[in-house]
Amino acid sequence: MKNVSRRAFVAGSAATAALSRPHIANAAAVTAIVWQVQGFVKEEDEAFRKTVAEYEKLSGNKIDCSVMPFQALNQKAIAALTSGDVPDLIFHDAPTTILPQNAWDDKLEDVSDVVEHQKSKLSETALLNSSFYNSRTKQRAFYLAPVKQACAPFHIWGDLVTKAGFKLSDAPKTWDAFWEFFRPVQTALRAQGMRKLYAMGLQITTVGPNDGNGLFAHFLIANGGQDIVTRDGKLHTGDPKVREAAIRSVEFMTKQYKDGFVPSEALSWNDADDNNAYHEKLFVMDFDGTLSTELAMIKNKKAYWDEMVVRGLPNRNDGTVMPAQLGAGGGFIPKGAKNIAVAKEFMTYIMRPEVMNENLKNGLGRWVPVIPSIVKEDPWWLDAKLDPHRSAYVHEAVLGPTVAQYNGFNPAWGKVAAEQLWGQCHADVIKNGMTASQAVDKAFKRVEEIFSKVVFG
Repeated sequence: MKNVSRRAFVAGSAATAALSRPHIANAAAVTAIVWQVQGFVKEEDEAFRKTVAEYEKLSGNKIDCSVMPFQALNQKAIAALTSGDVPDLIFHDAPTTILPQNAWDDKLEDVSDVVEHQKSKLSETALLNSSFYNSRTKQRAFYLAPVKQACAPFHIWGDLVTKAGFKLSDAPKTWDAFWEFFRPVQTALRAQGMRKLYAMGLQITTVGPNDGNGLFAHFLIANGGQDIVTRDGKLHTGDPKVREAAIRSVEFMTKQYKDGFVPSEALSWNDADDNNAYHEKLFVMDFDGTLSTELAMIKNKKAYWDEMVVRGLPNRNDGTVMPAQLGAGGGFIPKGAKNIAVAKEFMTYIMRPEVMNENLKNGLGRWVPVIPSIVKEDPWWLDAKLDPHRSAYVHEAVLGPTVAQYNGFNPAWGKVAAEQLWGQCHADVIKNGMTASQAVDKAFKRVEEIFSKVVFG
């Protein structure tokens, strides 16, 4: 990391109003309580500890950091925000299940002053993923200081495609056709004796919590239903184009399942189950967030360098370029925090481009920067000689077209996701004998009920 003098660090922090006065730790260090999500690979945790140590050295303050797994942090954060017994800062990978509703309920500190320092450098999608509506103030503000973002690429066992007698380069360039390319791959491999192998890991789950919802959003986008929720927070289930996109999505996914190209247990997968099944080579292709799928096997050089392949998004079904839906991660401050100034100062520090870059690189690039210029200026991010998967991932998440998650537009979408309504759509078709249109209409009715309870001032 570029050396940052204490004077330069404090000057950089001056953009935060609370820190415009002289350094806050003149007499004694101030300790901030931070809850940090556990990384998928140990290098992420080591990278965060290194960043904390650098900050402590420069600032004179202390960060008392507790690290916990994703779901445990989710549960503890929600409990803390409910009770009011909160830490000074929560640093989370994908906090979209927490932020929209709690911003709406005025339970978070506005961190617009922190974001402002790097705002001109941040991507539009990162900004949209970090701002939420507050029902008390009747306006949007930044409640997340974004440091990282991620998309969902395709994870493919390239060696199995070759073994089946196909070339991945021949895969079609549109969404549905790309998925269906793997159906004959399954057929060919089963004919060679791999009788328990499937073509694809479609997360048509009724359990979740995240993967099935993310998958369905991408299918909506591919079928022209991207505007189911618009930036103004309005729901558009009454738009025939959106309804048709949802029906086409449910029809396609349930057909793959009923035709036997998806493992039968997919209806009850949690977010880790498809990863585990992929690692066991139970299917050829998966669509899942971040590079965690590959990084879990980075020590297996043959698998990592020679067998696994990462691909970005094909075009939408109408042939137009398909944007990737991104999620953002970073820090947020609960109301009631005792050391807001230190929490903001730390987030101001970690959002500095050189600090952000080193932190994410040390985490092996599972998350990518929210500042696009970083990946353009540092060849580490795009050099295929350094990593066979990162370039495709970065092109999808940073250099290609992207859109924000719907949670930021309206907190009601979080409730929709929590109820796993899209997974229920699939189950209604597969188990309950409904048509796709009947299942979608049932789901849309519930979605409309949820959105009706959220009224913007």
